[in-house]
Amino acid sequence: MPSATRRDFLGAAALASLPLAARAAAGDPVRIGLLGAGGRGTDHLKELATLPSIAQVVAVCDVWSVARDKAAAAVQKVSGKSPALTSRYQEVLSNKDVEAVIITTPDFTHARILKHAVEAGKDAYCEKPMATDFAEAKAAYWAVKQSRQVVQIGTQRRSDPGLIAVAKLLRAGVLGKLTRVDLQMNFQEPRWRRDYSQVDASQIDWDAFAFGSNVPRDLRHWREWQLFRPTSNGIPGLWMSHFIDLAAWFLDDPYPRSAVALGGVCLWNDGRQTSDVFHALLEYPKQCLVSFAMSLTNSAGIRNLWFGTRGTFDGEAMTITGAGSSMPDRLLEPVQIEKIPIDSHLENFLHCIRTRETPRADIQAGFSHAVADCMAAAALESGRRIGFDPQRLEML
Repeated sequence: MPSATRRDFLGAAALASLPLAARAAAGDPVRIGLLGAGGRGTDHLKELATLPSIAQVVAVCDVWSVARDKAAAAVQKVSGKSPALTSRYQEVLSNKDVEAVIITTPDFTHARILKHAVEAGKDAYCEKPMATDFAEAKAAYWAVKQSRQVVQIGTQRRSDPGLIAVAKLLRAGVLGKLTRVDLQMNFQEPRWRRDYSQVDASQIDWDAFAFGSNVPRDLRHWREWQLFRPTSNGIPGLWMSHFIDLAAWFLDDPYPRSAVALGGVCLWNDGRQTSDVFHALLEYPKQCLVSFAMSLTNSAGIRNLWFGTRGTFDGEAMTITGAGSSMPDRLLEPVQIEKIPIDSHLENFLHCIRTRETPRADIQAGFSHAVADCMAAAALESGRRIGFDPQRLEML
């Protein structure tokens, strides 16, 4: 790192700043450190660019200098100021000019960075999955619980106006007792492919990317980390987290009682270590069986069906009807889903930084989906049924 940039971090303590409450009253923007300048990080930068009076990016971290510099140029274009740059997230967390961080690094780093962020006194927006390793998920969970920091997990369905309305209806019993859920995601094209033919390996901070793991210093592993262990737990973290978050939310039931799973490489024999076909079955304590299936081998589309004693919710069609029920109290007419106007997921996070309210996808929501993901991944790897003890917060 150039010495001038390092001085930006070391000199950050000399930058005068009011307490957040005073700054909020004065209308000053929240100072953000972006950790990870890839696709998701770039998406967040684009939204932040529309909110210059609310948030300002003052630091950018990425292990690849090209992505880091590109993000810095985007920040400077909006704010007129150059952010501090580094390849080490620890330097952002030690920067006293940074009040909150957005964590958009590879999945296997999320939980540990989140833990370190709140321990450093930073509020944090952490992308999903919250974790791919259960021990790290639990450590992050307790670190957040023991802190005063605002944490938003990036499961953005929690900020969907229609789904917020559906959650209220289902939890109020509009479908009676929910007994089975059928979730499916399917596509056939190799969406994980990333071109790295023109990448100069000397532009990557390999030690920072490895994150203390025995990860090969290999461009494909770096660019397509989703395909390999230990940088990914595969479909459970990458895709199931989107949908299984709905189970804890809609059922008002935070953790599965048990999980089984099967999967493997059925088509894309390209050296990957994660499955291209996967199926998990999770049993929730309120006597509801949740099925999640995914294939990268056939573009069969999406299923999001919730079966209750009074009818069915179709999450793709966004309809609640009496379909499938023959009970005396079945729904005779479709239920109108009244969307609830709300701000975006990121705006909700920034609002909660100011007010110290609990965001929509708080640490409990994040830990709940991480538990389900880690149980399914462990079931696939071990070939056995994985249980969960909600009192001790331990997988069995």
